[in-house]
Amino acid sequence: MLRTISWDQGPQRAGARRRFPPRRLHLVDIENLAGDSRPSLSQVREALGLYADCLAFGAMDQVEVASSHLTLLNAALGWPYAHYRVRSGPDGADLALLDVLRHENVANRFTHVAIGSGDHLFAEEAAYLAARDVWVTVVSRRRSLSSQLAQAAHQVIFLDTARLRLPNSPLFPKRSLVPLPADRPPARGGRFPVVSLISK
Repeated sequence: MLRTISWDQGPQRAGARRRFPPRRLHLVDIENLAGDSRPSLSQVREALGLYADCLAFGAMDQVEVASSHLTLLNAALGWPYAHYRVRSGPDGADLALLDVLRHENVANRFTHVAIGSGDHLFAEEAAYLAARDVWVTVVSRRRSLSSQLAQAAHQVIFLDTARLRLPNSPLFPKRSLVPLPADRPPARGGRFPVVSLISK
């Protein structure tokens, strides 16, 4: 039986969690984020601009943009340097992104997951990631945010106001206010909301 041995560690048992550097996975449902089932090129660019104002892209970040086949061209032109996933039909883009969460070992590869959608379908996976000490941020338009998803996330940013949802709101009952420096995420395992870090 073969075993892989690194230079600085002893033998690793099968399935052992590997140590990856801090990095963020961005999962973007461009139709949900743009607020249109067939967003124009300008709408996609606007959504990207607002999103980037809220969450900067790091050099090691991975960006997954999902859409229907009808939106793919505008998504690719308006949101470059991403990996594009196409699935049409009801909740097609959401289902394509859920495939990433369920089948690509996200909890072991990333320290931060940003979900660019307010759809309730992500709530279960967001809660699972949070339980695995992955920091979960939801970026959504106010009118499209699911309360279940908001409850599962550590942090919620409203794209149309570019402000964080404060944790003393009805979406975040029974949570204390713990401000953090804007340039530092919380220690892994410390699950608490961030307060008033982002404004336009």
